[in-house]
Amino acid sequence: MTRDATARKNGEQERISGPDDRRSGLPCTGDRIAELSAAHGTPLWVYDAGRIRSHIESLRRFDVIRYMQKACSNIHILRLMRSEGVHVTVVSAGELDRALTAGYRVDGPDRPIVLTADLLDRPTLRTVVELGVPVNAGSPHMLSQIGRLAPGHPVWIRINPGFGHGPGRRTSAGGAQSKHGIWHEQLAENLALIDRYDLDLIGLHMHVGSSADHGHLAKVCDAMVKLVLAHQRPIHAISAGGGLPVPYQPGDPVADVDHCFRLWDTARREIAAAIGRPVRLEIEPGRYLVASSGALITEVRAHKPVGGNHFVLVDAGFNDLVRPAMYGSTHRVSAFGPDGLPRTGFARETVLAGALCESGDVFTQDPAHEVRPVSLPATDIGDLVVFHDAGAYGASMSSTYNSRPLAPEVLIDRGVPRLIRRRQTIEDLLALEM
Repeated sequence: MTRDATARKNGEQERISGPDDRRSGLPCTGDRIAELSAAHGTPLWVYDAGRIRSHIESLRRFDVIRYMQKACSNIHILRLMRSEGVHVTVVSAGELDRALTAGYRVDGPDRPIVLTADLLDRPTLRTVVELGVPVNAGSPHMLSQIGRLAPGHPVWIRINPGFGHGPGRRTSAGGAQSKHGIWHEQLAENLALIDRYDLDLIGLHMHVGSSADHGHLAKVCDAMVKLVLAHQRPIHAISAGGGLPVPYQPGDPVADVDHCFRLWDTARREIAAAIGRPVRLEIEPGRYLVASSGALITEVRAHKPVGGNHFVLVDAGFNDLVRPAMYGSTHRVSAFGPDGLPRTGFARETVLAGALCESGDVFTQDPAHEVRPVSLPATDIGDLVVFHDAGAYGASMSSTYNSRPLAPEVLIDRGVPRLIRRRQTIEDLLALEM
């Protein structure tokens, strides 16, 4: 057995090789934070294009990098991805329109756009058939629906291998409690549907959640190899999915991209040898590419003692950044004066909360949704509080709850800031109801 194969079997630890963004987590300096806040108001999203490019470069050993655009779907971010040769995964007809607007084509080498889903609503089904968009099918009904309308259509099969991984049930994408993918024990029946409708099987996809656990990753690779060898289909590609870790807090693991590639490359080579043809290796990162590039800038609007807690209230809410309220996720925070100078004075345990009329609108809570204070320097009204590493599942999951308009987005590219989404207005909100 080769060393790589042995590594895949025992999950040995390797050196960290991905970009290490723990040094800052912010896309720009305090001076720029103050300048952009004065120009565009708060709350405000800011992204660093250079950091996105750095993460793309770290994955170049994979044959195809396919960005999971739901992580941050602004068309200007998509154009940056396309300019770097990154393909894209969409999960809805709306995301497909975004990709096309950003300049992606349906045809081309390695199929630049793939739609992945567990169901196809009628409009989406019509669109993917009309345009010929490859579909990564997560249910047998998707295969039969596509097959009846368009025999020969290109498809992937997303497999649920029977296990998942992640910090909680809501982020695990495999196992019996996950809605995602076709159950591994039903793969033969789904391959029969592909034969029945003469669908063009591109490859197999397996994403089961986020993990820095090499032993777990080796288990995923083994599951892929065993399924391919058991069914002996002449596939063109396999997809490792995404799930590379992001260090949201000091001490969190950083993605070991080299080790991830070696595990999957060993799996790919075993599969290629077994089926007698080259196999393309894809990776499908979302959060990994954009999380550390983005920050949410907010303004302090109130302080108050509540029993033994000291609350600092900012002008953002979970309508802007929902991850803490939805998942109990944590983000590092920094405080700056209106002039951009860091607040470095006496720190105290602080509960950071938002502007919504909602008890759950607290940014510092644990996965059980209990309030968890964080250490924050003393702030004044008008100071700026910045949430680090908010580029993934931040703006893309924003809502207009409490009739609050969506916040603007700014992309800084080679030192030059550019507004890539204006602030939504109340008139925009009301227009659909008039």
